[in-house]
Amino acid sequence: QVQLVESGGGLVQAGGSLRLSCAPSGSIFFVSDMGWYRQAPGQQRELVARIASGGSTDYADSVKGRFTISRDNAKNSVYLQMNSLKPEDTGLYYCYARRVIGGDIWGQGTQVTVSS
Repeated sequence: QVQLVESGGGLVQAGGSLRLSCAPSGSIFFVSDMGWYRQAPGQQRELVARIASGGSTDYADSVKGRFTISRDNAKNSVYLQMNSLKPEDTGLYYCYARRVIGGDIWGQGTQVTVSS
């Protein structure tokens, strides 16, 4: 079964940057939206950013102006450039791909830790 594989997480100081990447482990088709969620300890999973196949984007208010989402439609891959990181950005970051046929698929998550 095809999954998404995230990479790029790690430990960074406040004010630093990280770039997350997400690619499928095999072929996937009919992908519409792709995006990133995150979950901090003891909190619910929240949408960070999403991007439609045509390129339109949505961001959580807390990351606007600091994070940039992009995608490569040929590779069905999605990226998240995170700048000016804050301790409250700490969490497990998950990518997803929404398929018109076949439903959503998810990655296992990559940990982002921002120290103050």
